[in-house]
Amino acid sequence: MKLLSIAVPSYNAAQYLSHAVETLLSGGDDVEILIVDDGSTDTTGALADAFAQEHPGIVRAIHKENGGHGDAVMTGLRAATGLYFKVVDSDDWVDEQALRQVLDTLRTLHEQARDVDLFVSNYVYDKVGVRHKRVIRYDHALAEGRVLTWDDVGHFFVGQYILMHAAIYRTQFLRDTGLELPKHTFYVDNLYVYVPMRDVKTLYYLNVDLYHYFIGRTDQSVQEQTMIRRIDQQLRVNRLMFDLVDVSALTHKRQREYMVSYLEIITTVSSVLLVCSGTPENLAKKDALWNDMKALHPDVYRKLRRGLIGRALHLPGRFGRFVVLTGYHISQRLFGFN
Repeated sequence: MKLLSIAVPSYNAAQYLSHAVETLLSGGDDVEILIVDDGSTDTTGALADAFAQEHPGIVRAIHKENGGHGDAVMTGLRAATGLYFKVVDSDDWVDEQALRQVLDTLRTLHEQARDVDLFVSNYVYDKVGVRHKRVIRYDHALAEGRVLTWDDVGHFFVGQYILMHAAIYRTQFLRDTGLELPKHTFYVDNLYVYVPMRDVKTLYYLNVDLYHYFIGRTDQSVQEQTMIRRIDQQLRVNRLMFDLVDVSALTHKRQREYMVSYLEIITTVSSVLLVCSGTPENLAKKDALWNDMKALHPDVYRKLRRGLIGRALHLPGRFGRFVVLTGYHISQRLFGFN
């Protein structure tokens, strides 16, 4: 059995795919690289086939009709044979030395019968034009070098939640959660980490900078104007987070607090984007989003609505919009997101 299956969702990714795959190949026979060609119309499919032919037993090329990022992830998960599962987007890459450290640690955990539900490592914002790259580390919240439960988890800073770039799930655990990602929908990476977190019992943190998250292309889905154009897809993901996880029912206090905080940040992103657009239609969508949360999770709604962010997002008129936009732009400078 392979230690780690790595799904590489790829749509018209010929420009970037080789770099991603070449860094993953440093894992050798311990990795299974699943290049999922999501109905590409460029040479992505041919490139995937070439890698599979050159590296049999390590690289597999999977061709499918276009279904979007989430559908490509699910295709990779269904095909995976490795003990653990990770997603690496086709325009991102991994640090080769860090990957070897991750694989050595996964092997040790398995040999000692200490396999965990979720393995966490750091990721790097590899932003275009920025010399000093921002690294997201978790050593303030997760102790290093031992198997953790939620009793051992500390406080996460704002902007430092466990995103897809940081997460490696045990494959069978991920399948057992019943995760299903919607087709033709952007921003499903939030569902990918959030929904299974509901069932996580054990974690392990390795303080290495594994994942390089390439950010800053003008056509990238996380660019502000792109997200505003696709706001209905962001809202769909946000509402699925409401629907799929009843955070009030989680019995462990620290797990519940973490999940509520994650829900708060995603709802804040949705709300800020709607305020940024400034149209009456989108401002009405913001109110509808919060009303949906109130109906589904009244306890969570009350907590978020009474908090500083919740209050700011509901300030009326031009002054309210000024406060939200000012806070948003300050946060951009502090945290470096788009």
